[in-house]
Amino acid sequence: MDIKRNILLNPGPATTTDTVKLAQVVPDICPREREFAGRMAQLRGDLVRVVHGDPEQYTAVLFCGSGTLCMDVCLNSLLPEGKKALIVHNGAYSARAADICQAYHLPHIDLELPYDRPADLTIVETTLRENPNIALVYATHNETGTGLLNPIREMGALTHQYGAIFVTDTTSTYAMRPIDIEAENIDFCMASAQKGLMAVTGLSFIIGRRDVIEASRDYPRRSYYANLYRQYDYFERTGEMEFTPPVQTVYAAIQAMKEYWNEGETAKWARHSRAFAAIHTGLESLGFQELISREWQAGLVAAVRCPDDPRWDFDRIHDLCYAQGFTIYPGKVGTADTFRLCALGAIDVPDIQDFFQVFRDALETCGVAIPVQYR
Repeated sequence: MDIKRNILLNPGPATTTDTVKLAQVVPDICPREREFAGRMAQLRGDLVRVVHGDPEQYTAVLFCGSGTLCMDVCLNSLLPEGKKALIVHNGAYSARAADICQAYHLPHIDLELPYDRPADLTIVETTLRENPNIALVYATHNETGTGLLNPIREMGALTHQYGAIFVTDTTSTYAMRPIDIEAENIDFCMASAQKGLMAVTGLSFIIGRRDVIEASRDYPRRSYYANLYRQYDYFERTGEMEFTPPVQTVYAAIQAMKEYWNEGETAKWARHSRAFAAIHTGLESLGFQELISREWQAGLVAAVRCPDDPRWDFDRIHDLCYAQGFTIYPGKVGTADTFRLCALGAIDVPDIQDFFQVFRDALETCGVAIPVQYR
C-alpha cells in the first residue's frame, strides 16, 4: 500500500511505521477467543519488561482509552478511605490530575509550583511531613506542555520515606527515556500506545505493584468502568479485558512492541536524542527562544516562545507546514504564547532538517523577520 508519510512534531499521536499501521488489517476475531487473550498476555508482560520490572512484583493493566483515562484510574482507585493525595503541580498535565481529584471529591493537596523548573523537593518534603495522612503522591515525569523533566527518583524516595505510594505519569517518556521502575522508586506509571511505543491511539496501560493493586480491592469503588483492581482481577482470572477491547489497536501495539525490541532501548533513546538536538539546532538558526532551560528539559518536547512580530500567525504557519506533510502544535503553558516541537515517533534527523526548510519557507511567506525578534 502507498501510504503518505506525515511527520508529526506534535506531542502525540506520533509518526508510525507502515508496518504498525498495516498490523491492524487482520482477520476479524472475537476478543473472547483464547488466541486473542494470549496475545494480550504477551503484550502485558512486554510492557513491564520495557521498564525493567520484575513480573512477580509488577504487572500491566490495559484499558481502552487515552492516557488521561490512566490518570483517572490511578487516582480514583489507589487512594484509601480517609487518606489524601498530594498532586505535585507544575504544568498542564499535573493540573489535570488535580482536576480529576476535584471531580471525584478526593481529599487532596494541589501543590502548585513554578511551571518553568523542576519540582522543588524541599517543598514536597515539607508538605509530606506536615500532612501525615497523605497516602499517594502524584507527579508528571515529563510535563508535555513545556518539556520539563521532574526528579521522579528523588520524589519517589521521599514519598516512600513518608509511607505513601508514588504514582507518575510517564505518558510522554515511556519507551523513549529509559526507565527502571524499581530504581526510580516508582510504584505506578502509565502511558498510552500512540506515544513512545509508536503504535496507534485507543490503548493505554498502567504498570504497577501487584500487592498495592490487590490491597486496593478494599478501597472505595469510585468508578464502575475505570477501576484498577476490577480490570486487574478480570485479566488475572480470564486473560481478557472485562469490557470490549480495541482489537485492531492491540494488534498495532503488538507490532510496535516487536519494533521496539528490534531497535533496542539504547538505540531508540539515542535516535530521539539526536532528533531533539536537531530541533535545537533548527530553532537556534532561526533565532527562536525556548521556554525551559536546556538542563531541565526531558529531551523530547521543546516549548518555543512565539516571536513578537505582528506578521507571526501560528495558524497560517501551521497550515503552510501541514500542506507539506509536517505538523506543529500550539503551546499549553498558562498565558505564555508558545508552540511545541517534539522528537517523538518514527522520525530521525533528516526529517527534522526537512521540516526546518519548510518552516523557514513558511516564515518567509508570512513575512516574519528572520532571525525572529523578541522584545
